Amino acid sequence: MKTTSVRVNAEAAEAIRAGQPVIPKDSVRDMSVFGAEGTLLRLEDPTGRYVATGYHGQQNKGAGWVLSRNERETIDREFFSRKIREAADRRNPFFENPDTTAFRVFNGEGDGIGGMTIDHYEGHWMVSWYSEGIYSMRQFVYESLKEMPGVLSVHEKKRFDLKGRYMEQDDFVSGKQPEFPLIVKENGMNFAVDLNDGAMTGIFLDQRDVRKAIRDEYAEGRSVLNTFSYTGAFSVAAALGGASGTVSVDLAKRSLPKTIEQFAVNGIDYEAQDIVVMDVFDYFRYARRKELEFDLVVLDPPSFARSKKRTFSAAKDYANLLEDVLAITAKGGIVVASTNHAGFGMKKFRTFIDKAFQTSGRKYRILKEYRLPEDFRTPRNSPESDYLKVAVIKADS
Repeated sequence: MKTTSVRVNAEAAEAIRAGQPVIPKDSVRDMSVFGAEGTLLRLEDPTGRYVATGYHGQQNKGAGWVLSRNERETIDREFFSRKIREAADRRNPFFENPDTTAFRVFNGEGDGIGGMTIDHYEGHWMVSWYSEGIYSMRQFVYESLKEMPGVLSVHEKKRFDLKGRYMEQDDFVSGKQPEFPLIVKENGMNFAVDLNDGAMTGIFLDQRDVRKAIRDEYAEGRSVLNTFSYTGAFSVAAALGGASGTVSVDLAKRSLPKTIEQFAVNGIDYEAQDIVVMDVFDYFRYARRKELEFDLVVLDPPSFARSKKRTFSAAKDYANLLEDVLAITAKGGIVVASTNHAGFGMKKFRTFIDKAFQTSGRKYRILKEYRLPEDFRTPRNSPESDYLKVAVIKADS
């Protein structure tokens, strides 16, 4: 593949040499020097010395990703094949665990190729593409997957639509198309997934450790409210953990049949659980009016959301949202507060928690914190890659 030489500023050169995987947009004065998306880049410092090899791919973090810091390394099919094999080898314990059949095989820059991820669902592999640049190299990836043992089928998700919406398409790429829903296991729990049904699959794999903790440590005997519940995976974990009851609340109409499905594949009587299709903010007002209280509340909102009534940004509004939760959390209750916003770290997240409790006049203890599970490998010099922040909080008064 043809490579274009690009000189980046001294600050970017130093950061990339230190391990930063993203090529900053402000590393050059004129973005046109990067060429078309997918162009391989020989990155040089202001003196012309080699820094790294990368590719141009527009995304919210920057202008592309670093692929190698070895000047003699060739970016070709063998490069992609080697990276994917190495990533799969790191996940051997997952491949060998019959109780967990859904996990991440390749986590972007954490495994050496930013802009793409590969997830495993009961032998069916799904590639997610986060820029047009890396998507232009897809044949290297798909040819490499043909060499991998145990790949029953390959699917893809294109997540780089400039309008911010999922690009509707047939996500099937190759292999034997499974029947959906496909039932996968996670720590012995069952979840129904569909790899060919829009942007989502039915479960967020990065919350695996948190669901296990809810089931094994926190749910027994507690009344549980699951907000922004999506397909109710946290509710399933709580019910299997012995919760006295669960309430799942989400604005999307599809959340009702999808949550029923998740309960059903686990042998849980969904009619004994409450599934509410409602704006979560409206539900908080309803719960206060009805004087409802919950012993365990799961709060995992999207980083950014807009409805007809309001706009929510985790960076600006999380503390206020947590205050709403505390108003319906019982004394001694537990809040599982989570965010996947990459724009701030755990330290900042703790300040949101502290502000909410201070305003509510309640004391608290953080019992445990969770970050990304081990299959979501992240590079050391990229804090934004380690985006997940979860705090299990006990509200003492």
